[in-house]
Amino acid sequence: MTKRSAVARASAITLVGLSVFVTGCNYSFRAGSFPPPHIRTVAIEPFDNETARFELSAELYDQMLRNLPGALGIRTAGADVADAIVHGSINRYDVVAPNYRAGQPGQAAQVLQRQVNISVSVQIIDLVQNVILWESSNVTALGEFPEGAPEDGGRARAIELLVQAIVDGAQSNW
Repeated sequence: MTKRSAVARASAITLVGLSVFVTGCNYSFRAGSFPPPHIRTVAIEPFDNETARFELSAELYDQMLRNLPGALGIRTAGADVADAIVHGSINRYDVVAPNYRAGQPGQAAQVLQRQVNISVSVQIIDLVQNVILWESSNVTALGEFPEGAPEDGGRARAIELLVQAIVDGAQSNW
């Protein structure tokens, strides 16, 4: 190979590489977005509560009302004028002790940490096109709290994580 052909070959490779780089910088992939462009408002209904914890529905509703619309980039509205609606049910509420130290023979175990487990089923429905945008029958979140601390902190953390899981689930669908 002559020096001239080597230079021409190097120039061609450089030109191809540069064109790939430049076009690669301009390339973008845009899948659908959530919510779809025609959804600008959402109504959030209080979830049905199938547990013995009567305060759960109100606490979840408040957290969803505060965080869900902003996370999805839409506004809240009444169910009669909204473009979409969110509804669901609280299916499970448990407090468990996942972290404990076994006691000596004849003594009780020493609980180190407790955990609130909450599971919900949820649907987000497009009221304009009358289709289900996203649904899940088992969104679960865990809120940990130290032994001896109020359960409220673990419950608040689990509810916060539930709302984030709903946002993540809805957005991952698009």
